[in-house]
Amino acid sequence: MAHAGMSEAVGGEAGQSPPRRHVLASIEHALGMLVELPAALLVIAEIVILFAGVVARYALHQPLIWSDELASILFLWLAMLGAAVAFRRAEHMRMTAIVANAKPAMRAYLDLVATSAALAFLILIAWPAYEYAYEESYITTPALQISNIWRAAALPVGIALMAMFALLRLARASNVRTVLGAILSVALVIGVFWLLRGSLKPLGNLNLIIFFVGVAGFCVFAGVPIAFGFGLATYGYLALTTGTPLMVLVGRMDEGMSHLILLSVPLFVFLGLLIEMTGMARAMVAFLASLLGHVRGGLHYVLVGAMYLVSGISGAKAADMAAVAPVLFPEMKARGAKPGDLVALLSATGAQTETIPPSLVLITIGSVTGVSIAALFTGGLLPSLVLAITLSALVWWRYRNEDLRHVTRANATEIARAFAIALPAIALPFVIRYAVVEGIATATEVSTIGIVYAFIVGFFVYGLLIYRNFDWRRIVPMLVETASLSGAILLIIGCATGMAWGLTQSGFSRTLAAAMTGLPGGSATFIAVSIVAFVILGSVLEGIPAIVLFGPLLFPIARTVGVHEVHYAMIVILAMGIGLFAPPFGVGYYAACAIGRVDPAEGIRPIWGYLLALMVGLIIVAIFPWISIGFL
Repeated sequence: MAHAGMSEAVGGEAGQSPPRRHVLASIEHALGMLVELPAALLVIAEIVILFAGVVARYALHQPLIWSDELASILFLWLAMLGAAVAFRRAEHMRMTAIVANAKPAMRAYLDLVATSAALAFLILIAWPAYEYAYEESYITTPALQISNIWRAAALPVGIALMAMFALLRLARASNVRTVLGAILSVALVIGVFWLLRGSLKPLGNLNLIIFFVGVAGFCVFAGVPIAFGFGLATYGYLALTTGTPLMVLVGRMDEGMSHLILLSVPLFVFLGLLIEMTGMARAMVAFLASLLGHVRGGLHYVLVGAMYLVSGISGAKAADMAAVAPVLFPEMKARGAKPGDLVALLSATGAQTETIPPSLVLITIGSVTGVSIAALFTGGLLPSLVLAITLSALVWWRYRNEDLRHVTRANATEIARAFAIALPAIALPFVIRYAVVEGIATATEVSTIGIVYAFIVGFFVYGLLIYRNFDWRRIVPMLVETASLSGAILLIIGCATGMAWGLTQSGFSRTLAAAMTGLPGGSATFIAVSIVAFVILGSVLEGIPAIVLFGPLLFPIARTVGVHEVHYAMIVILAMGIGLFAPPFGVGYYAACAIGRVDPAEGIRPIWGYLLALMVGLIIVAIFPWISIGFL
């Protein structure tokens, strides 16, 4: 999803001697190339391996028994190298609402604190990661019959690379005094906790509040990337209050990042970038515009519809918004739409389409709770449609008096031509869905079918015949971007899995279950409390960390109080989406503003109406379970 990164070379480079600046930049560039190229190749390798598995099993009836195992080995390397690429590019997800409003000197200091805190976690976890990899060397993989250290070594290698990038970032900062102040601040806090360790152990479950609310919350609000904030809180809890070997934390992180279903995350991210580059998204939007462009508020309806269609292809909200906004916004502004209203609606459609398969949040929720991915994919279409209707009702009200005298209505020939151009692109979501329903491919493998389809259609139909804009030079940057975004997401999942395990081991999950099941009003109260909780969590933590952290705790409770798990999944995903795109904390809103190139202040007022429309739609979905489970 949306993210905000630490500013590169925090504090600028003014005042550094040119030779030093040149040497540091050269080292970082060389190290960056050393990481980015293998990460890009790993994305290609995963696509080839999984697609070959589909062809061998479905077309040749000769399954490749080693394909999933090899894909799993390479996947952990992709996750860790991608996380290193994200660190170098300052693309790890973090909450910047407070940092962004600080004065320049304080902002520079907090950015350096964020880097120093991340470095501290990497240094603390480095030896346990090495121990974990060494222990894994005694395990032999079943199909390939090789030592599991070939897979587990990705963890210490990725940690070491991120630590090197952190050190380079600190070295490149111009103000040495600020750098030392940031490093000493982090060291001082860690030192105080270490000295107090004897006093912490007798506190029992009060330590959960100290570490998982206090430390994690402080890190998140101070702008420390979410993954590292979670990691520091969990490491501190385990190291200072329990006797658990810290190698166990690395094992939980590995488990969280290694679910094979999560392999669809990088593949769907790449698919989203591919449909944007080839012009497939542009063709779909143009067809919708030809149908509705002459209606009052017509292009706003097109924006809602286009996000619904594109979400079913890319799975990543940032990719969805980047595919649709540049195509529609210029014409909408020409018709008099205010930029603030445009980003407000773009944000609202981002929240509305969270349940449309193959959403990364759906995939994540399935992997951490055990709910069927196919059932989630089937159940996600109607809830989003309900929210699209409530949004469209508000669009109708707001634009019922729009002046369209200067707008020319598309004739039947123009509509037919737009449809013919868009048809291969519109077919893609149906190809993906058909492949899953008919059992041709798993939810992980289906993304490779989409990539192959998009590549062939994008190159031969759109690249050679229609738009002639297929740019081979963009493929490598797209692969690197895929690895970076995927690494940032997967590292959060890994660290949040470690935190969730720590909470479970402490007995917190049993306490939470008892409290939630004891609420008066039964399932209705449970759903209402969940909606409020996930709107808040979505705003503060973003979607995926909140799901990984609380999904394993709350889904068993939902089953206990009689709420269908797919229905509950739709409710919490939509609630989380509303929080994610709600200012002032929701980072999805700021991502929409960045994509639309609009000042966030302009969209604050109009977005509240759209959020209210989304909440009305969510309440309808919550009241009528059939909307989510009627087609299961």
